[in-house]
Amino acid sequence: MAIFATHNIGVLIFGILGNIVSFVVFLAPVPTFLRVIKKKSTEGFQSVPYVVALFSGMMWLYYASLKSDETLLITINSFGCVIETIYIAIYITYAPKQARLFTLRLLLLFNFGGFCLVLLLSHFLAEGPTRIKVLGWLNVVVAVSVFAAPLSIIRVVIRTKSVEFMPFPLSFFLTLSAIMWLCYGVLLKDLYVALPNILGLVFGVLQMILYVVYKNKKIAIDQQLPQHKGDIINVVSDDKLSATGTTTVTTAEVQIICTSKNKETVEELDHDQIQHGVEEKNRNHHRNGKSMEDCYSIIEVQPAATVKCEA
Repeated sequence: MAIFATHNIGVLIFGILGNIVSFVVFLAPVPTFLRVIKKKSTEGFQSVPYVVALFSGMMWLYYASLKSDETLLITINSFGCVIETIYIAIYITYAPKQARLFTLRLLLLFNFGGFCLVLLLSHFLAEGPTRIKVLGWLNVVVAVSVFAAPLSIIRVVIRTKSVEFMPFPLSFFLTLSAIMWLCYGVLLKDLYVALPNILGLVFGVLQMILYVVYKNKKIAIDQQLPQHKGDIINVVSDDKLSATGTTTVTTAEVQIICTSKNKETVEELDHDQIQHGVEEKNRNHHRNGKSMEDCYSIIEVQPAATVKCEA
């Protein structure tokens, strides 16, 4: 235990607790990347948070290595750098070419070029306490940018009145992590560790308040984060024939599951194709005596427009 020697038992306790909670937070994306490996697709999500998290971990490692009482900061950020590197490697493996190249450019710019620049400038232009102070403020800036990332999710939650994209467990552990490291920094009298975690605590509490407010609200269908939807098609649902022989047809953009044995490739149809498809489907409907529901199981309906066609 000599490696964790400290004059303040509170620093040791909150440092160990901070390591445990941060360990859980670092492992939070594991299910996402297991799905990426299984589907061999990144499904449209971005690599930026992982690249920035890796850069932040590298900066904290450099800062902690210059101080004699920051062993617990070194342990968790060492693990963080390893796990973020694994995430990025998986992303690069399965991402489309354009996203892969963008990620490689980010790594070259921040994690190689940026970190090397900080390393060289701090080594040759600053010494002793001045170097620690410069690195400390740089880490505050990077940490604040990381903690500010949930602002986009908070904006989505307020706009959609839905917590679908803000899981409570993740918000809870992020808040708990900020509390542990804030106490660690205060007890250690390290302003650069404590300061960004004040912001992290504020954002964490705000997320949990929003969760309580909107957890029972109905999900807004028309406001969603970008995501991969698979096969999207415009299909029509025919109502009962009216007395005049006119069928009112409502078009809708839906995600479908074809339950027929021979699954056909489907594409999104434009307005003219919809009308042509309506006529064909009506003729097939009356010829075969089968309803649309025999072929399609409709989910996630988004009404688009209403058109009319002759039966």
